[in-house]
Amino acid sequence: MKLSNDLGNDSVLALVFKLAVPTILAQLVNLLYSIVDRMYIGHIPEIGSMALAGVGVCAPITTFLSSFGTLVGIGGSILMSIRMGEGKHKKAQHILANSFFALSVIGVLLTIIFLILKNKLIMLFGASAVTFPYANTYLTIYTLGTFFALMAVGLNYFIACQGFPMVSMFTVIIGAVTNIILDTVFIFKMEMGVAGAAWATVIAQILSFIFAFRFLRGKKTKIGIVFRSYSFRIIKNIVKFGFSPFFITTTDSVILIALNAMLQKYGGEGKGDLLISGAAIVQSYILLITGPLLGLTGGTQPLLSFNYGAKKIDRVKRAEKYVLMFALTITTTMFISTKFISPYFISFFTDEPNLSKIAYEGIKASLWGIVPLSFQYCFVDCFTAVGRIKTAFGLSMFRKSIYVCSVCVLPIFFGAESAFTAQSVGDFAGAAMCILIFSLIFNKHLEKRIRQN
Repeated sequence: MKLSNDLGNDSVLALVFKLAVPTILAQLVNLLYSIVDRMYIGHIPEIGSMALAGVGVCAPITTFLSSFGTLVGIGGSILMSIRMGEGKHKKAQHILANSFFALSVIGVLLTIIFLILKNKLIMLFGASAVTFPYANTYLTIYTLGTFFALMAVGLNYFIACQGFPMVSMFTVIIGAVTNIILDTVFIFKMEMGVAGAAWATVIAQILSFIFAFRFLRGKKTKIGIVFRSYSFRIIKNIVKFGFSPFFITTTDSVILIALNAMLQKYGGEGKGDLLISGAAIVQSYILLITGPLLGLTGGTQPLLSFNYGAKKIDRVKRAEKYVLMFALTITTTMFISTKFISPYFISFFTDEPNLSKIAYEGIKASLWGIVPLSFQYCFVDCFTAVGRIKTAFGLSMFRKSIYVCSVCVLPIFFGAESAFTAQSVGDFAGAAMCILIFSLIFNKHLEKRIRQN
């Protein structure tokens, strides 16, 4: 069985399929980390809805922490793919070495900083006196595993970019399966509650890290981890290339923080916690769509970067066309089927009628712009893959700015629940801008690459 793929010569359509499908599946499996936690927590007897609200408050914080793995992982893997396309394997190895070093330092620093600040952050991000104990328990334990969470996320990109999508998928599956099994044991068998969910996640991330590290130190990998050749200049370039996807992820956290705060403020003391519980379910459902999109565009980035580095521009164009077609298929299918599947999805989290109604209406309001969101994901990640970092960042900033403004403004005039509509407003505006900019500059950028020495 062939483990790796020839990114420069194999069929473009076949490569898109081979790279995208395992990464999409890995993303879906990875969603089980958060979704299964929330499902189990929501069904804890007597305290389920409040515990779910507490974990919902933690969601943007844990997303922010893990996004640093994306910063280094995507930035380093794109640079490494370009160097491999150019045939500069020694430089590619230096990039991996510096990425590992950066992940290690960032993981330790974030653990210390968030253990010190977590209490203030929890209250700032929308917790009430009732939900604070659950949020504090979950976040304290999760923060202790920050180092392994960053490593598991970051290193997996370097497996995928070398043409090992199945190994990359298995890295995620190990963690997800572990998480599901331990959730069942810790939450219900041992009655550990929210603490059990957090420990299950941390242990799962440790196992994913061990598997990824051992593979990148083994003989099957093309370029492995070495502990030398550290350079601030290389780390700076890694951060530069990874900043746009990092920005997307971190601003998702900012939006969730703003969303929770507005729901708490305009929902009032009696309804605010219930709305935040509903938002946790809504965000879990949206992840069923954006997770595969991220897997598709992230998984195929090595194909774009490698061929861009090799100056095989026609292959870059064909790959991007196929990626967009797959993305539109995913979002259109989910948009059409949401009316039928979302009630069943919500029932996994709660059987409370009021909470179920809030979640269902929130999902509907959030998904009007989900099909146009395909263009945002595909074009921004494509610009990142071919080194057009500032363009990708600008497009991300535009959509997120519209999104945040909508979250903060709509509830003032239309009530707390209108905050869910902000997702659709941002998706429509972001897609329109992406289509315009992509049509104006993408081909020119590729032609410029052909003329470079």
